[in-house]
Amino acid sequence: MDTPDPALPPTEAVHPAWSGIDELPTLDLLRLMNAEDRTVPLAVAAELERIATVVDAVAARMATGGRLIYAGAGTAGRLGVLDASECPPTFGTDPALVVGLIAGGPSALTTAAEGAEDRADLAEADLAALHPTPADTVVAVSASGRTPYAVAAVRTARAAGALTVALTCTRGSALARAAELAVEVEVGPEVLAGSSRLKAGTAQKLVLNLLSTATMIRLGRTYGNLMVDLRATNAKLRDRAHRIVTEATGADDRTAHQALEATGGRAKDAVLMLLADVDAATAARLLAASEGRLRRALSQALRTAGP
Repeated sequence: MDTPDPALPPTEAVHPAWSGIDELPTLDLLRLMNAEDRTVPLAVAAELERIATVVDAVAARMATGGRLIYAGAGTAGRLGVLDASECPPTFGTDPALVVGLIAGGPSALTTAAEGAEDRADLAEADLAALHPTPADTVVAVSASGRTPYAVAAVRTARAAGALTVALTCTRGSALARAAELAVEVEVGPEVLAGSSRLKAGTAQKLVLNLLSTATMIRLGRTYGNLMVDLRATNAKLRDRAHRIVTEATGADDRTAHQALEATGGRAKDAVLMLLADVDAATAARLLAASEGRLRRALSQALRTAGP
């Protein structure tokens, strides 16, 4: 019997109790997988204090104009690109503000480029093209914590003065040692040994959800739990913007529609118009002076208006 490699990441380990999954009835197989999936949120919960530290550090840098840059290979890289691509429509961010890098480039999103993850030089070139600064944060994602592309991304970013964060599913990894901050979500062996798109991928997705969403909330890109900065670029999002305005202000449909028309479809401006009883130009000016923070702009407007 082979001796297990002590350096093997937990996500690569073979769980002996699951060696016969190919002989299980389909429902039993799904129950097993589902039971393992339910352990992932608990593993993420164990890292919430570290995630909070990362969120506050990222938000502080982004408030000064810094960027959030994800870097990874395979599933980890795709999840970073996915999270980055959702920020503009959800939070109205410039596409250059949250960026996802994947080993092998954009084509690796749809076609596996397994060899690219071993290319440290690709990470160095991808980061160099972005010209990272001390205001930026680079979050490298790797289930094993030893992917050369991810480790090289952290080292390159750190040399440029950027804040570096490791997101792994292995404690004490090379990636965590290379980064300044580390989130290490220990999910254990996968039901299908080594398939880190399963529990590890789920954990990474949950952490990235927390990181980007909480950061944007800290930056004032929501009003309560309403995504007032969304870009209403299609019928569904225009309907959502309308609902946001009515929910935030209590206005009727006609009034909400008129406010959105006056602000070019910008829900945040429309909400401020109605709550502060100002015109569209004044709402835009107040928001600009308040760094886009609706609560701050509303407070200023009400103070200026007086009793």
